[in-house]
Amino acid sequence: MINTHDITGLILAGGLGTRMGQRDKGMLPLHGQPLARHVLQRLAPQAGQLAISVHADAGDYARFGLPVWPDVLPGQLGPLAGLHSGMQHASTPFLLTVPCDSPLLPPDLAARLAAGLVDNDADLAIAVTEEIDPVTGSTVRRPHPVFCLVKTSALPQLDAYLRSGERRMRTWHGPLKLAEVLFENNRAFGNMNTPDELAALQAQGLSVPMAQAILADTVAPVADVEQLPLLQAFERILAADIISPISVPAHDNSAMDGYALHGADLGGDTAVTLAVVDTILAGRPGTVSVQRGQCARIMTGAVMPDGCDSVVPQELLQQASEQHITIAPDCIRPGDNRRFKGEDLMQGQPALLQGKRLGPAELGLLASLGIATVPVRRRLRVAFFSTGDELRSIGEPLDAGCIYDSNRYTLLGMLSRLGCEVLDMGIVKDEPQALEAALRGACTKAHVIITSGGVSSGAADFTREILARLGEVAFWQINMRPGRPMAFGRIASEGDTALLLGLPGNPVAVMAAFYFLARPTLLRLMGADADTATLPLLQVAAQAPIRKKRGRTEYQRGIVERGADGRQHVRVTGAQGSGILRSMTQANCMIVLHEAQGNVATGDLVDIVLFHGLT
Repeated sequence: MINTHDITGLILAGGLGTRMGQRDKGMLPLHGQPLARHVLQRLAPQAGQLAISVHADAGDYARFGLPVWPDVLPGQLGPLAGLHSGMQHASTPFLLTVPCDSPLLPPDLAARLAAGLVDNDADLAIAVTEEIDPVTGSTVRRPHPVFCLVKTSALPQLDAYLRSGERRMRTWHGPLKLAEVLFENNRAFGNMNTPDELAALQAQGLSVPMAQAILADTVAPVADVEQLPLLQAFERILAADIISPISVPAHDNSAMDGYALHGADLGGDTAVTLAVVDTILAGRPGTVSVQRGQCARIMTGAVMPDGCDSVVPQELLQQASEQHITIAPDCIRPGDNRRFKGEDLMQGQPALLQGKRLGPAELGLLASLGIATVPVRRRLRVAFFSTGDELRSIGEPLDAGCIYDSNRYTLLGMLSRLGCEVLDMGIVKDEPQALEAALRGACTKAHVIITSGGVSSGAADFTREILARLGEVAFWQINMRPGRPMAFGRIASEGDTALLLGLPGNPVAVMAAFYFLARPTLLRLMGADADTATLPLLQVAAQAPIRKKRGRTEYQRGIVERGADGRQHVRVTGAQGSGILRSMTQANCMIVLHEAQGNVATGDLVDIVLFHGLT
């Protein structure tokens, strides 16, 4: 088995980009981010260390915050030069190479290549796919040697190959043992060699992990901070670290009702009798010096007398009177039932860190430190509206072909639960002038604008045209179900700017896009730390088969419950149409089926996100 931390992942960015007009392919934009950033997002979880190899100019790649290793071989040798540089620099026993212009590389590339290398006792493993020969109609294997996991100890073989004058990536390994690992998805190994190929990929939509990464990289917390009394700070986000002004507890104290004593008096095979010389209550330190052979009656939380380091609970005494106690052998060990000064928190240490959301425990901790006011981020102002001529508000007559607008109410609930300051702008008709006026008006009043509907490719969806005038959009489509049409960008109007999150129109798609894309973005804008912004995934066995198409992330409504075997199982609620809002009221979790997953069999483990605290 090869562990992730034993692998260095290397992005090969040393090509000339001839068919791209001599442009550096790794820095070409895709959904608002460089191609190499997309590759890095998929590669990062698969390797313990990361680096980028370049031919000449390393400036643009340095901003990724990774080691940049320049090619050192004379002449333009492409990926072979990058492989050589990587094998020289890597400090791990294995090197995984991928090109900078293959943003769809498999998320399990390293794991499968590593398994192939180990199973075949090989020195290197490369990816292969199968294709149909257009002439013969037979199945042929196509190797992808640039997608390679190799032992870095193979460097002498590569040096010898280069000295011979050879320069082919497919044959450099010579006598070394090669393992070919078959992958099913040919698209995962495609290169962006022409502008048309890049444009076609742009039109296909964005993966959910990459969309999440773009959103995380783009937003920064709002700058405004306010100082609030502790009683008004519930569920707000801390804007600065809180340093403890005192130690908690302030003194060594008793963890039990019992008797404080010297641990040195314990031990031996016979019972120990001690004289009771004092009674110490919580909040009232003792007044008598407790010597060896003596003890003090003490209450939970009371300050330990000097020299005493142990407490025997009163229920464990062999005998007790007002003047003496007798302790059986091995009743307690020296040091038992004593809490040390600063055991919970020492003076001068951070009590809570910036970005922490203040829940009941956090308020209690701050109160225990005597802190009356705290700095918190200002509430995030979010304006939201629904778009569509078919929508009607509650109380209006429902004409033929029309529906009541539910999305504003689910958005109101989800935004209010996050603690946002919300501005409900109602329903906006599918008219360019009305949409532009609504967006401009919202831009002057809010940090974020959330729309539902109006971002698909329908004839009446004017949002794209308007946003081209008001700002820029990073992406329009995401490979997820439900929720494929979603826009993210930034707009400006009369000196004001606002972030735009354009959610789909179908009710369940709105909620899925909000929970997995909008919610973490809003929390980061609110200044929340990464742990708060990320929804925790739990693994549960599937109670029945689940159909799933590879190549997109799916969110299916689920019910998790305990089966007859005592284990937790999850099942889907039934039909998973994106307009079936009732299914969200029946579900208690969302089943997260990742991009690389296919159909799920009964008993297979799947990831879920519990709705508790969300819906």
